[in-house]
Amino acid sequence: MNDTLPEIEIMYREMLMARSGEERFRMGLEMFEMARAMMLAGLKNDRGKDSRERAFLRLYGDDFSKEELSRIIPRINAD
Repeated sequence: MNDTLPEIEIMYREMLMARSGEERFRMGLEMFEMARAMMLAGLKNDRGKDSRERAFLRLYGDDFSKEELSRIIPRINAD
């Protein structure tokens, strides 16, 4: 869904691109850290599996086949 007017989208992109590469990089890091914190907070309510395993599955679970996951998960839990 995109409910942003095209001219506003252009203005926003121009504002972002007016920032230095370092500023944009830092913004990306801050967004990643916030998303990570939100994900980990949501995992606190889950019971059972190790938190590293749950975080991995939440982030990358759909990117691997069941066979690949069966090889990856034991390594995550071994550390």
